[in-house]
Amino acid sequence: MRIISRKALRDFWICHPDSEQALRAWFAEVKHVAWRSPDDVKRKFRSASILKAGRCVFNVCGNKYRLIVKVNYVTKTLYIRFVGSHAEYDRIDADRV
Repeated sequence: MRIISRKALRDFWICHPDSEQALRAWFAEVKHVAWRSPDDVKRKFRSASILKAGRCVFNVCGNKYRLIVKVNYVTKTLYIRFVGSHAEYDRIDADRV
């Protein structure tokens, strides 16, 4: 998958150093996959939540942080839409971010 943009992850782990290793590991895994459907996402990340409009939510650092991405399965592109704490996630609309 082509991931747009790693900078969002880097900016987050600079402010939250405990997330760096987990976000780097997630990035390293995802850049080598070619998801064709939400089922492919669930096979790789069982705890991921599949939302409407191609969005997926990943738990990071034992669910301390959340990562929302929008996946374009046709172009094999993944857009990072949100990285934040669980509390910040609760305050947003994950289907629209």
